[in-house]
Amino acid sequence: MFMRTRRWMVAAALVMVAFSGASARKREKVYLPAFVLKAQTVLVVILPGSGEPVDDITANRKAQEEVEKAFMKWGRYRLAVDADQADLVVGVRKGTGKVANPTINGGPVDSRPGTIETTDNQIRIGVQQGHPPDVSDPAGSNPANDRVHNGMETGAADDTFQVFQGGMQYPLDNPAVWKFTAKDGLKPPAVAAVEQFRKAVEESEKSAQQKQQAQQPGQKKNP
Repeated sequence: MFMRTRRWMVAAALVMVAFSGASARKREKVYLPAFVLKAQTVLVVILPGSGEPVDDITANRKAQEEVEKAFMKWGRYRLAVDADQADLVVGVRKGTGKVANPTINGGPVDSRPGTIETTDNQIRIGVQQGHPPDVSDPAGSNPANDRVHNGMETGAADDTFQVFQGGMQYPLDNPAVWKFTAKDGLKPPAVAAVEQFRKAVEESEKSAQQKQQAQQPGQKKNP
């Protein structure tokens, strides 16, 4: 009786594994919307409300610059200097590696000095502030937070990279269309967040091309 029960439990477990595997295979990939594929310009900003670790008060600004360099190296999108010129807005925040970490918030901590960097294809002129005022609604912020003050940031252990649709007022107040969170995801030279976004764009573009080919004259159209 014991052996028979054991065989039944093993068989049931195998069926459950096979079923879960089949379900995983049937799960469809989520592709990026068309406006991401058609976009030509991107603005990289520090996510509003991001504090700077007390042991590295330029961590977010450096991460922002590394992401910009990675986009320049990729070459698909041109860098914009303000939200009005951006088809996409990318928000970044450097992780602290800790669940809770003391930070410095507000003031000119993330103000970026004027810089000029070049690649073979692009020139980046750093003139905007780390927290551009037009990417989120200032009415929802506390004016007191604009002054330098100590804070405590929780839940920001990993690097964060979020993509928003540009061409609208306060783009960061809308849901992100693509997110990537990982330890050292913004770390050079690889900048894994940009690399994963590049792969997502290429997969989405390939899927869109396949759908377009299927709709060509002489082919059956979907009802």
